[in-house]
Amino acid sequence: MNEDKFQDECGVFGIFNMGNEKINTAKMTYYGLYALQHRGQESAGIATVDGEKMKSHKGMGLVADVFTEKILEELQGHASIGHVRYSTAGGSNVENAQPLIGQFKLGDIATAHNGNLVNADILRELLEDSGHMFQTSTDSEVILKLIARRVKKGILQSVVDTMQAIKGSYGMVFLTDEFLIGVRDPNGIRPLCLGKYKDSYIISSESCGIDAVGGEFIRDIEPGEIVIIDKKEIKSIKIQEKVSKAICAFEYIYFARPDSIMDDINIYESRVRAGKKLFEEKPIEADVVVGVPDSGIPAALGFAEASGIPYALGLVKNRYVGRTFITPDQETRERAVSVKLNVLKSNVEGKRVVLIDDSIVRGTTSKKLIEILKNAGAKEVHLRISSPMVTHSCYFGIDTPYRKDLIASSSDEEEISDFIGADSTGYLSIEGLIWSLNGKKEFCLGCFNGIYPVNPSKI
Repeated sequence: MNEDKFQDECGVFGIFNMGNEKINTAKMTYYGLYALQHRGQESAGIATVDGEKMKSHKGMGLVADVFTEKILEELQGHASIGHVRYSTAGGSNVENAQPLIGQFKLGDIATAHNGNLVNADILRELLEDSGHMFQTSTDSEVILKLIARRVKKGILQSVVDTMQAIKGSYGMVFLTDEFLIGVRDPNGIRPLCLGKYKDSYIISSESCGIDAVGGEFIRDIEPGEIVIIDKKEIKSIKIQEKVSKAICAFEYIYFARPDSIMDDINIYESRVRAGKKLFEEKPIEADVVVGVPDSGIPAALGFAEASGIPYALGLVKNRYVGRTFITPDQETRERAVSVKLNVLKSNVEGKRVVLIDDSIVRGTTSKKLIEILKNAGAKEVHLRISSPMVTHSCYFGIDTPYRKDLIASSSDEEEISDFIGADSTGYLSIEGLIWSLNGKKEFCLGCFNGIYPVNPSKI
């Protein structure tokens, strides 16, 4: 895994067939999860309902490893939800894989969750004190137990009441025989959107999941909104008003696929704009602009366009080494960068190179990349980062190091240059990032400035 990047959270997908035309919702969910695989590679799962019972299958590994054609045929039903997981809360094991299923008097309910609750430990303790037993260490089971306590009011009301009790970040889907429900946290920290395929409605973490099944993107689910889909209609409930919108800025910088649109912002275009602004703020004279594959490339193209310095392919990615590449010890971990990325020597030899990446966490990968570029004959390497300095940890569903391990928490640009071996280093400012995101001031910037939409001191 790349230890010099923030690690992804999770991805959720759901589909409910309102029509008479039969579709394999499990297979549709499989393709949706495949498109969301970048959001989590530890485990995958799908749950379906067919009017009689709920069926599910989940396992450790990538979507393509967990599911076969035979398994998907056995999971047929009129509605389905799925999940790809990167563990930010709870350990990495099959017990914590999702969707999680709860069995109640009113029937089964399954849930898949992207995000982190900041009050999960308090809620878990209260539930345990009242006699509830837990099978997993995830926030998602806490949510299911809370729904169980209120289920006499009916599934819909118990979901609404539970959403008002939890605090933190969440993009969630719930599935019963009657309903597909999507819920987004009041600040909108984690993404969730709505789409349609023929007579079926889709809920997905990103619009690319809807695109993958040939669906039509309708809109983003609003912060604090519950969307309820059944055989007759689709309706919306707002669970909380007058809360400031605070979408995770790292969705735009790194996590989301470039072909997604999130809260009316085109991910690819925002990254190109960030590259243009980066040159404006941190100009440099050079011979060639090189982007770090894959997420650094749009910003590199923007930097090249704004500066007039030609863009060139300087780092070639081994497409068969994914994010789950095994690096068991420090020596192997340092060598892994050269396995994942190799230098196209003819494009950098004897040249002053501007290396563009989307972010730095520890600085270890940047150090290795600069080393291999200089070993290939680059005369100078100037590092430019298309996001602000990461100085604080995240509490809302992103796996971040302790603050002491974040290189920018204790070093300025010059000190970082000395550590990684760059001839210069420059970061995009927070103001520049906001400009690249259409100038809207509605983002969680906690990892850059330590100001969070939910106070972490209450965690």
